[in-house]
Amino acid sequence: MSGLDQAHVQTRLVHAGSPDLNGGAGPVNVPVVRTSTVRFADTATHAALNSQRAAGERVATYGRHGLDTHQALEAAVASLEGGYRSILAPSGLSAIVLVLLATLAPGEHALVSDSVYSPLRRVDKALLQRYGIEVQYFSPGRDDLDALIRPTTRLLYLESPSSLLYEVLDLPALAATARRHGVLVATDNTWSGGLYYQPLALGAHISIQAATKYLAGHSDVMMGVVTVDSAELAQRIGATYDALGLAVGADDAYLTLRGIRTLDVRLARHHQNALSVAEYLSRHADVARVFYPALPGDPGHALWQRDFSGASGLVSFAFPAGQPGAAARFIDALRYFSIGASWGGYESLALQAAPERLAEHSFWEGSGEVVRLHIGLEHPLDLVGDLDRAFGVVRESLRRSA
Repeated sequence: MSGLDQAHVQTRLVHAGSPDLNGGAGPVNVPVVRTSTVRFADTATHAALNSQRAAGERVATYGRHGLDTHQALEAAVASLEGGYRSILAPSGLSAIVLVLLATLAPGEHALVSDSVYSPLRRVDKALLQRYGIEVQYFSPGRDDLDALIRPTTRLLYLESPSSLLYEVLDLPALAATARRHGVLVATDNTWSGGLYYQPLALGAHISIQAATKYLAGHSDVMMGVVTVDSAELAQRIGATYDALGLAVGADDAYLTLRGIRTLDVRLARHHQNALSVAEYLSRHADVARVFYPALPGDPGHALWQRDFSGASGLVSFAFPAGQPGAAARFIDALRYFSIGASWGGYESLALQAAPERLAEHSFWEGSGEVVRLHIGLEHPLDLVGDLDRAFGVVRESLRRSA
């Protein structure tokens, strides 16, 4: 579409990946195209398209490679992230694995920020170590990245804001250091949905999202997406995708594309509601600390103001030390918050952060129990009232046990 690259992001979210009206008329949404076999008019066309695909071009020669629905979603995400190309994966974790296997080989070394999405550590233990790939975890806020990079370092893997505690990283500075050493930079961008943060513009080569979360937005899809800044990386990651035999269903691609159309208005409400909840928590006597970068006073607030244009619905808070069981009692008392491990849908969720996961984060310095909240699209006064009642339950329990 002419001039779309120069349009505001809200306009690109509506129009990127829309079907062409080549026949003079057509649907608003790209149809769901399901097939396992792609048919060709003749052998010359078959050979030509296979050659194009081998060269890294986005053409479909087999159902696993994806057709119109998949390509429309990839185009929309690439436009959102400001990337050269996006590649779909069956889940957010599979997107992470895809990047790791495409960029690392036996004997090579990766530096990973220590507060990343926890399953990456399981991938390291179950897969990467078996193939002779060394992963080293480090603190981006405390360690000297220059000193950690080795001749065998090939990848710097980051997540900003981080999982659970939302540590905001200085991506431009970290990426500049990595690029100076010829190291690729990948970052998990799921927290912002790709809307409020542009890692590729800040120096990253690769941006990864669990499209399961805000892109799809309705808790009914499992999908990941990798966006790259160059044709070379597109071909490299695309070849690994093919070798792994990955595929994404057309119906899931359709649902995610539909979710993208409303991403801006949904995330604005998530941000508004979450900020209201974070402000309430920051004033509460039973809360030791609130983790939300958009909240003034958060350690990452200045970096968030510089590099982000908004915030998501994830808010965490810590109880004071010496209150064992407080988090579980609090969560069990909630009415409008369900207990669930995922997030990014329209509903509010609550989950206790596992102590062993917190211990992995150098950013964590407390000892109180931590609750992660995903603030959904309900009215914020109802959510605050629910939280306030749950705090009352915890206070009464502590009073009785005193």
